[in-house]
Amino acid sequence: MLPVHHLHLKHVLQTVCTLEATVLRSFGPEGGQVLFTRDTGQAMLSRSGTCILKALRLEYPLARMVVECVWKHSSVTGDGSKTFILLLASLLRMIHTKACKEPDMSHTYNSREAAEAATAQRFADELLTFALEELEDLIALGVAPYGFCVSWEDSTAKTQPAPHSNTHCVQKLLASFFHTRLSHTHCHFISNLTCEVLRHWTFKNDLPSSALHFVNDNFPALHTPVSGFPISCSRLIEGQVIHRDFAVPCPQTEDQPVKAVVFTGYLQPTILSAGEVLKVGCGGQGTEEKSIVEFSAWSEKSLQCIIATLQRLGVSVLLSAVKQSAAVLALAAQAQMCVVECISQDELALFSKLSGTTPVSDCWTIEPLNVSTLTFCRPILLGVHRYVHVAFHDLQKRITVKPCSLVICGAGEGQTDQCACAFQDAIRMLLVTFQPMGRTSTTASNRTYQFHNSTSSHTADHSDRTTYSSSNAFLSQQCVLEPGCVILAGGTFEFLLNHALLQRARCCLVSDGTKMSTPAVSQLLANALLSVPQQIYSHNARHFLQIQTSILSFLPKDSHTFSLLYKQKPSTSLIQAYCTSEFPAADCKLSMHCCRRTDVLSKAFMLDLGLESVSCKYQLLLAVLQCVSSLLRVDMVLHTHTTLHTQSRRPADISWEGSEDEAED
Repeated sequence: MLPVHHLHLKHVLQTVCTLEATVLRSFGPEGGQVLFTRDTGQAMLSRSGTCILKALRLEYPLARMVVECVWKHSSVTGDGSKTFILLLASLLRMIHTKACKEPDMSHTYNSREAAEAATAQRFADELLTFALEELEDLIALGVAPYGFCVSWEDSTAKTQPAPHSNTHCVQKLLASFFHTRLSHTHCHFISNLTCEVLRHWTFKNDLPSSALHFVNDNFPALHTPVSGFPISCSRLIEGQVIHRDFAVPCPQTEDQPVKAVVFTGYLQPTILSAGEVLKVGCGGQGTEEKSIVEFSAWSEKSLQCIIATLQRLGVSVLLSAVKQSAAVLALAAQAQMCVVECISQDELALFSKLSGTTPVSDCWTIEPLNVSTLTFCRPILLGVHRYVHVAFHDLQKRITVKPCSLVICGAGEGQTDQCACAFQDAIRMLLVTFQPMGRTSTTASNRTYQFHNSTSSHTADHSDRTTYSSSNAFLSQQCVLEPGCVILAGGTFEFLLNHALLQRARCCLVSDGTKMSTPAVSQLLANALLSVPQQIYSHNARHFLQIQTSILSFLPKDSHTFSLLYKQKPSTSLIQAYCTSEFPAADCKLSMHCCRRTDVLSKAFMLDLGLESVSCKYQLLLAVLQCVSSLLRVDMVLHTHTTLHTQSRRPADISWEGSEDEAED
């Protein structure tokens, strides 16, 4: 019989708290790097929460389940892995405390632990239901008005951004992201380099986010890691870098245009393929049987015909996905053709997109549409490796972009990989930031939230509640999480949403008189959110209170509904105040649907707070609540032994690789 391990709520909490203790060392702008070592002595230095969690050798299935949830979230948004663990631990602590104090006694349970588990699961399900149904509306009405909507054109502007322009805000958003992943010294340099990459890959007359999708999908082929140089040596180079060396040296063309063809298979017919049998017979046993000598002669003659066809088309560069035979290399050298072998599928796919040609799958059907014209094809030395460097002829006339390759430098291999991962995660973060949200806030027109001053002790009765009129419903529908919405970092999102959740908890009825979900759900999430700024300012509790007071000072002083909030004429948001005290609305490309009049924040308060994406924060909360619901549904663990578990285990509990390759318990 398989061994069974019954799970209790405290076991789930202990597991997540252990992971929390690991990632907290690198959390926030003051966080440091975490050093891991392999059994061989090789070291890994990283601030990335995903890399840190994947580097742990986790045997406990529940811990691996949490890491899997974190990895799935960060692979989409590129950000929030450490905050994910922090919020998850905070929520579980509060659910555990509340479940222990108020266990569900409406049913009969075998033990108090079972009652506590049922109560915890009910809270988790109610939290997830609330998030799926109401959280987006609450953020749109209680957080987004204090943010700032930047446009995609701002991030791809060709001119140098002014200190207080929207383009500067996009770079500030990227710099804030890189600050938590790389050193403070390089965050501004890498953010500028990111904007430069996006400017080169911006497609005219296409969707604004097409450049982000293109860079994200083709990032392995678009970047080249180079170790042994400082990060400041990272740069863009024209064209595409193919990460292979010449199998047949490139002739001296003096940077003249050359023609190239991509092959996905072998140029020379092979005698035997996998699963085939060659029958060798004597001369008198039939004409269908061929001897090896005759087959080899036919194969060489076929190859000569293929090379002759390529010469007739003027081709001098052969790019191959497979390793070609020695005969192919010899004939190509005689014909003064250079050959590049074993090119990855990603790089060949990118080459085909940029050249506008089709790879050759059948060597007997080489046509002009398979031939691309290159401005040059030459070797390039990057670090200690020599690669193939190509540029495309008349490309801007065809697809109106300036192709470039990104060279990412680092002192060591680990630092180079960390910088490359941070760069791609930043692209994913921008994708989530600029993409439209799936839901709209039309349901908010049927819901009235009552705002109360945090210092007021009275509760408004039903007659004081204000429902939406038709004009207010229109305003509510306009107040959605729009693409490009950002907000001040440093806990601003958490403080504002905490306040909105607490106000929602005081609201018991909606306009149609139906019951809302229990206020305890809003209070749980509101209290858990404060764990993020508390950790950010853990070095100075007084600073935490100052920031919270400064942010809450921008909220309405009197009792308001969300609809009444938008009767005010939009003027200046928190981030506009951050950028400048005089930021005319006519000079900025932002959606004024989600802005309200505020005063200018003090310079001390705004110092180095940075910016963060509201959409990424929303996606993070959804992912955390889904993970909480999944964890609390696990009742027991069955320990099974698969064939992978028979392999030798190293005693160290930390390894270079992540745990996703191990067998599931």
